[in-house]
Amino acid sequence: MNYWPIVNVLAPEVFLVIWAFALLGIDLLAMRKQPVEQRSKVLGIATACFLVIVGMRLANWVWWGLDPAPKPDALGNGTLVVNELAYFYKLIILMFTALTALISMGARFTEHVGEYYCLLVFGAVGMMFLITSEELITIFASLELLSLCLYILTAFHKTERRSTEAGLKYYVFGALSSAFLLFGLSYLYGMTGETSLSAIGAKLAAGDWSGPGKTILMLGLVFTVVGFGFKVAVVPFHLWAPDAYQGAPTPVAAFIATGSKVASFIVLMKVMVIALPGQALQGALFFWPLKGEVQVSAGWVSLLAFVAALSMIIGNVAAIVQSNVKRLLAYSSIAHGGYVLLGVLAVNEYGPKSVLFYVIVYGLANIGAFGVVQALADRAGGDDFVHFRGMARRAPFLSLLMLIFMLSLAGIPPLGGFFGKFYLFLAATEVNNMGLLWLVILGIAMSAVSLYYYLVLLKQMYVMEPADPSPIRVSPRFHWAIGAAALLVVLLGIFPSRIVSLIQDLLSQSSLSTVAGI
Repeated sequence: MNYWPIVNVLAPEVFLVIWAFALLGIDLLAMRKQPVEQRSKVLGIATACFLVIVGMRLANWVWWGLDPAPKPDALGNGTLVVNELAYFYKLIILMFTALTALISMGARFTEHVGEYYCLLVFGAVGMMFLITSEELITIFASLELLSLCLYILTAFHKTERRSTEAGLKYYVFGALSSAFLLFGLSYLYGMTGETSLSAIGAKLAAGDWSGPGKTILMLGLVFTVVGFGFKVAVVPFHLWAPDAYQGAPTPVAAFIATGSKVASFIVLMKVMVIALPGQALQGALFFWPLKGEVQVSAGWVSLLAFVAALSMIIGNVAAIVQSNVKRLLAYSSIAHGGYVLLGVLAVNEYGPKSVLFYVIVYGLANIGAFGVVQALADRAGGDDFVHFRGMARRAPFLSLLMLIFMLSLAGIPPLGGFFGKFYLFLAATEVNNMGLLWLVILGIAMSAVSLYYYLVLLKQMYVMEPADPSPIRVSPRFHWAIGAAALLVVLLGIFPSRIVSLIQDLLSQSSLSTVAGI
């Protein structure tokens, strides 16, 4: 077998693996005697620059004389499907990882700087493999590579008991979710004899799944949803998220909330709309047809609709009573998981497009918000609300950026978050018989609730008097990195149609394009 085509199209991942080991060597052989902050600064800048170079290689693939859209059978008979859509979201992952590396510079939570950036890069490799995976074994292996890196990174602040506790909780819940997911995927394989998502979808569409077969299929479906539910932190599989976000080093929490969520939601959508479209039944938990009585619909749409509703309600309501910024962002992330599920539930041509746009906007706003927390928390004495009082007077520029990120997460126009939610709600209303209308109404109501707790944080920053009026000085690299994320959030709100059109063109060349005919 000729392995060169595989190495050829997976060159970004190969480069990242080489760089991860190079980081260990550089830190051990050349910088071990340097101060921790100096090592973190040098390795952080080097990692961010390297990721930018790899991203430029992806963006200019044709200039390297390589086929920008290799055939799926060139990658292990469809094990990994690499196309323009995968390239684009690999770029997104690289951007989030580079921003994480930049906001990690100067952090004081570890002396093992080389190991930290190495695990960060390996986590990015897991996300990139996950985005290209359309086969059960590869999906599971990629998820485990990503998860193992995140478990270790969460507990990386070894002298902080809260970080160790967060890492342990994350590991226990993650191991349990992996067991559920593996069990569910094994049922899908046992029923069809296939591991490829497209082949599973074809077998399920051609078979008669009545009687015991239907029961086994539904069990596999439930276990799969439970496994992915833990990975994307939606209710009732969210219990690890608040403690993990609060206890983990802030850059790690940003990495979990952005790149990990983007990759996990993309693969969840692939599994549902490519492998299990016939089990969606084009409905929701309840239908309200114009004629006839209220009907209850079976299938994964019903299950995910229930999960989405709980996530939006519990995530937003629980966030109201939080007094820690990172815990507030954790519950906000749970609520946003419910919003994203609206697009997954919309099994039509608008659903994938809305999900793929929303995860970009959400990721940018979230990593920017965590970046502001990282820049200010150490200098303010902590990340509780009281530490952010009067921050607009002490750090006006970063406070302005936080205002942009919070309003975008709340869905206020003309920021990117508004159009992200708009596209999700629009996709859900296009479902037959308006079966998801109740979820859209609930999502709009919960968005109003979310505005309240975002404004509570902004009130602390802009209205309350600071206990210490002295100005906070932050390195310009934070201003540039977080400012770039804020600028993208604003531009995606002013010119959303351009990125949506690009996503639509990329979707037309991918396996997800088949969803339009469901």
